[in-house]
Amino acid sequence: MQKYMRSRCAIIGLFFLLFLSVSAVTRSVLLFKSINMIDLSFLELLKIYGVGAFYDFISVGYLASLFVLYLLFLPQKFLNHKIHRYITYIFVYIFLFGIVFLAFSEWFFWDEFNVRFNFIAVDYLIYTKEVIGNINESYPMGILITVISFISALLFYAVYKLQYIENFLKSQSLFKERFKSSLIYLLIPALSFASVTGDLSKISSNQYDNELSKSGLYSLFEAFRNNTLDYDMFYVTQNSEKVLSTLKNSIDSNPSVFTDTEDITRNIIKSGEEKDYNIMMIVVESLSGKFIESLGGEKNLTPNLDSLIKESLFFNNFYATGTRTVRGMEAITLSVPPTPGRSIVKRPDNHNMYSSGFIFKNKGYETKFIYGGHGYFDNMNEFFSNNGFGIVDRVDFSDEEDTFHTVWGVCDEDLLNKSLKEADLSYKAHKPFMSFIMTTSNHRPYDYPNGRIDIPSHTGREGAVKYTDYAIGEFIKKAKEKPWFKNTIFVIVADHCSTSAGKIELPLDKYHIPLIVYAPEIIKPMVVDKVSSQIDIMPTLFGMLNWSYKSKFYGNDILSPSFQERALIGTYQKLGLYKSNKLTVLSAGKKIKSYEVLEQDVFSTKYKDIQTDTESKNNIVSYYQGASSLHKKGLDRYDD
Repeated sequence: MQKYMRSRCAIIGLFFLLFLSVSAVTRSVLLFKSINMIDLSFLELLKIYGVGAFYDFISVGYLASLFVLYLLFLPQKFLNHKIHRYITYIFVYIFLFGIVFLAFSEWFFWDEFNVRFNFIAVDYLIYTKEVIGNINESYPMGILITVISFISALLFYAVYKLQYIENFLKSQSLFKERFKSSLIYLLIPALSFASVTGDLSKISSNQYDNELSKSGLYSLFEAFRNNTLDYDMFYVTQNSEKVLSTLKNSIDSNPSVFTDTEDITRNIIKSGEEKDYNIMMIVVESLSGKFIESLGGEKNLTPNLDSLIKESLFFNNFYATGTRTVRGMEAITLSVPPTPGRSIVKRPDNHNMYSSGFIFKNKGYETKFIYGGHGYFDNMNEFFSNNGFGIVDRVDFSDEEDTFHTVWGVCDEDLLNKSLKEADLSYKAHKPFMSFIMTTSNHRPYDYPNGRIDIPSHTGREGAVKYTDYAIGEFIKKAKEKPWFKNTIFVIVADHCSTSAGKIELPLDKYHIPLIVYAPEIIKPMVVDKVSSQIDIMPTLFGMLNWSYKSKFYGNDILSPSFQERALIGTYQKLGLYKSNKLTVLSAGKKIKSYEVLEQDVFSTKYKDIQTDTESKNNIVSYYQGASSLHKKGLDRYDD
């Protein structure tokens, strides 16, 4: 023991001891705070502290791994140097401050949500400006930081007086001697990453017991890894049978179309000949409704799109489901509501979803996700390649095809020119095609080729919007010269708006986007003012193609006389339903709130707080609880 105390690894053992001790104290404090809500049997307490200590052990293993490597390779002469003494003092104090700060943070998080860190905490790390402002307004940060610093100083003094640091600084060891100990410590994070999940914390039917058996730090890591926020734990819930019944009625009022009592599977039956029109869908980065003059937006930014709208099927009351590109992709491709946490696109269990890609493929189409950047970003390639699409991204562009690019990808002209070439290949192979094309030019740094428009490159969002509009105009001109043009439906839609913040939660104007369907040889121009959203795109296109198919979609054909108007919108935490001029919002903490929409355009929305009526509550819960439940059960998968 004395030999170990004088070894380098003794300081790592000290870190484990301190972290486990502070975590045990934290667990005890949280337990006593919720004493009336937990099961107090001896066996339950043993599980809480035993499983909790296991997760704490893994957590500190992750934290210590870099320092283990540092000590392994640090030359002996530098370890014993006086400069390293001060470096060690500083590092030990920072470590102590960190674990005490973590303990205080867990207390405040538990006080608000009664759970360990989860995706809400991850969300806090994303929206730092808002979160820091909220913390400063909610808590006396000066006093708290002073208290944390003082407690950390007391712990440091105790460690110093017990000679842990001095013994470490005086240690002598050869590389091969410390390699064995270092290897053991490094195996902890390596093995746990490969084999440990959060499932071990499910020790009881009592949710408080399960949460106490977790480690806050490990739970935060798990939330980053899995990108989910459990609906049932945080949001208003109802009886599952009632939820499914209401959901089915919201999707289709005819009960006879549903073929399964456990989910929303139904048969869409069309009479007459099915069509094999090509589909070229251009999903435009951040194309807010406020940029479209036809929606009452700014003038002269989108002259080509505004001209195209006059010849198109134009949906002027259309909404994005979320505020991120992956949310738009998820809604369009899968026709699902925006579930809490991260988009399905970024989750690990997103293969073989009930995707429109599989339906197109089964109808004989070549399906391609075409992106001017590197599709590994945001897990896009992984998602599309496992849900019925081939991949064409930055690596598939030759030097000649890449005439201009930013860090996000090739310019929109290059992207759309590449899309024309891919369409030509499908046409030559005598196959109809579906292209999901994702643009990037309307994204900071707003760079694009010079000489295309009257706004210089790199001067702001307006120039990027106008350049994208120019690129789409040129694309349509070139497409008209193609032999496949007359048999092609062009869909132009935004992934989300350019901004999402507003004075109130879920401002409708920050979700209002254009949907343009252009096919002069196929579709008559018309303005459709039904309230609808991205989940309705694919069912509407399938209606235009007159397809019969099995559906697990939450969206519907907007052009159908029986279409029930509504829009589903959300953020990582807020879940909204806009219907009958009312917006109902679900929030974490099982909160529900409703607003009457007094005025709305593409620039602003005015609301009035109202009581949530039973129908609104039933409708919104059915969509979001239903989608969460079916996803958990794997009932939203493609099984043909």
